Amino acid sequence: MLGVWWALAAGALLCLPGAPGLNNGLALSPPMGWLHWERFMCETDCEKNPSSCISEQLFMQMADMMVSNGWLKAGYKYLCIDDCWLATERDDNNRLQADPTRFPGGIKKLADYVHARGLLLGIYQDVGKQTCAGYPGSLGFYELDAQTFADWGVDLLKFDGCNYESLEQLEDGYRRMSIALNHTGRHILYSCEWPLYARHLSKVNYTEVAEYCNSWRNFDDIQDSWTSLKYVIDFTAAFQDQLVPAAGPGAWNDPDMLVIGNFGLSWAQEVTQMALWSIMAAPLLMSNDLRNINPRSQALLQNQEVIAINQDSLGAQGYRVLKANSFELWEKPLAGGSLAVSVTNRQEIGGAREFLLSRSDLWKGLACKEKCYLTQLLPTRYEYGSFNASFCLPLSVNPSSTVLVRVD
Repeated sequence: MLGVWWALAAGALLCLPGAPGLNNGLALSPPMGWLHWERFMCETDCEKNPSSCISEQLFMQMADMMVSNGWLKAGYKYLCIDDCWLATERDDNNRLQADPTRFPGGIKKLADYVHARGLLLGIYQDVGKQTCAGYPGSLGFYELDAQTFADWGVDLLKFDGCNYESLEQLEDGYRRMSIALNHTGRHILYSCEWPLYARHLSKVNYTEVAEYCNSWRNFDDIQDSWTSLKYVIDFTAAFQDQLVPAAGPGAWNDPDMLVIGNFGLSWAQEVTQMALWSIMAAPLLMSNDLRNINPRSQALLQNQEVIAINQDSLGAQGYRVLKANSFELWEKPLAGGSLAVSVTNRQEIGGAREFLLSRSDLWKGLACKEKCYLTQLLPTRYEYGSFNASFCLPLSVNPSSTVLVRVD
């Protein structure tokens, strides 16, 4: 069944435990938190849509929910503002300013509110003349904007890549903002979209990107659909020989937001996203409405055993080792010689199908040579117990769903 998949995996394994990232002491494990964009987009009409407009009220409510409903305790600590928070013009001193109607207290007040609850605040800006939604960008003001964010108490910057004039300008802007953030003296996690935009113009130098960024987007914005989710998964697998070696503590490939708890994914597909984002060592940044999320989706997002795979101290990004008969097998080496394994049924018709998982399928660096202990974590938890080196475990996988197993 496996064919010659090992040749593909071997290149990735040579790079374990991962490449060093931006030396600012941040993102030693993939960042976790909440980001407004996919769910709330650029809604600015607070009179018509008071509960969903991009405003001080929305972020304060989400901050309260993150604390009261167990999100912070589960590890989700960044509360992130995306585009459309800005006023349409800079102030008289050329400093950025929040929209005064929707953010009457300004970003500093919001940061204080967030910090008082044990959370960290993320904000959005753009490398070009304007943000993607047309608000003032940072071109020409990198140092001033970095200091402004530091003065406000910002803890994460998502730096987009719209409205630039050339590849040279784009790359120079990402470098300059990284340096400017570090020069402020404040620890600000730097989330880039450099590869996403550079890929259209040239080959991406991931070694350089990792020197300047703590995480980076490689793909278009994710949408609340299975089609979009499949695109991200397929892209990651297709370019894994470039992506996997670049990832490690301080530097992570970002396949974009978790859309679990919204409208477009079935339960089986929500399981697939949570399993594969954990295997891929992806930032876990939810975009949903924490004020109104169903209990099953909440429990999935807060599953501590699954989160532990994502946050594993080895810092290795997982990779696809098999694509055959509409199954995909992904593996992620873990600290101590353990392994996370996911099996996805990409067939979208019929019922559950059986995948036979054998010891020969698994990473050769497993610490358990003679006997392994297998625990299924998703879609439900089940302890299979100990198996010897010749085991063959049948896994039942529903269409578009994933079984996630930990091997110790």
